[in-house]
Amino acid sequence: MGFQFVELLVEALQSFAFLIDDGGTSCYHKAVLTDGFSGGDMTLFNALGFRWDRSAVPTSVRSHSIERVCFRLHRMLPEFVWDASVLEGNPFTFLEVKTLLDGVTIGGRKIFDQEQVLNLAESSKRLLAMVKGGQFSLAKSVFIELNGIVARKEALEWGAFRGEGQETNYTPDVGLGERGRYTPLPTLPGAPELNRVFREGVSALQVCDPFERATAFFLFGALQQFFFDGNKRTSRFMMNGVLMSHGIDAISVPAAKVQEFNEKMVRFYLSKDATEMMAFLAGCHPDAEAILSHSANDLAKQGPHRERMPS
Repeated sequence: MGFQFVELLVEALQSFAFLIDDGGTSCYHKAVLTDGFSGGDMTLFNALGFRWDRSAVPTSVRSHSIERVCFRLHRMLPEFVWDASVLEGNPFTFLEVKTLLDGVTIGGRKIFDQEQVLNLAESSKRLLAMVKGGQFSLAKSVFIELNGIVARKEALEWGAFRGEGQETNYTPDVGLGERGRYTPLPTLPGAPELNRVFREGVSALQVCDPFERATAFFLFGALQQFFFDGNKRTSRFMMNGVLMSHGIDAISVPAAKVQEFNEKMVRFYLSKDATEMMAFLAGCHPDAEAILSHSANDLAKQGPHRERMPS
């Protein structure tokens, strides 16, 4: 038993280095060089704070005109908003969301839940306007504008990185249920570290194809927790902004997959391995069957010599 424990410990130390910031109060982790990854991959992984099997990410994703992908999201707006609200534990039903978006208030529901739904709808519409107008980019200004709508009246502060507003000391963490809690970089006045991580992360992502860049940014925002609240929601909007700006349909995590989503996100926070979550997001895309089929064929062509995640 003792020997097995030592083996597991050695394997863990070989796979990751743990960067402890601020005297040990932060649990921000950076991946270190491991067998099977190129130096360029490790530059990307270290900038983002997590890693994944890049050879398993779909590269053959059907693209359309920007007008076409925006029209699809506009048409499915009630479903898109409902899916997102369910991921937040919002009790509104699909019919109630549709009724609310039609301008009719729902009796017997909390104002907080109603405002969350309306914020999601407004954020969706703002994202559509940005993409249609060619104004969307992976820029901080876009990121904080969307968070300012998503988390309005819900977060401690919204529309600014942690530490850039009045609150400069409180560092929120992410509950992982029975697996404990994940603590991101500490909140500091002016958010110098968060701004550095954001700049380096966005710069590193430019080497990725659009689908990989989009899904990686979602996980980047979820892991680094740039805001006091609404990080996953805001980062999913950014993910879809990248996709639609390249003519790729937006991804909505179905309400029916909320438990699977949460379980996989917990494993991501613990392992800093995004391979499973990227495959999950690909499976949520409207062209999932074609995407995954192409991906499987690509992997088969690469054969046994393709890069693999360390076992």
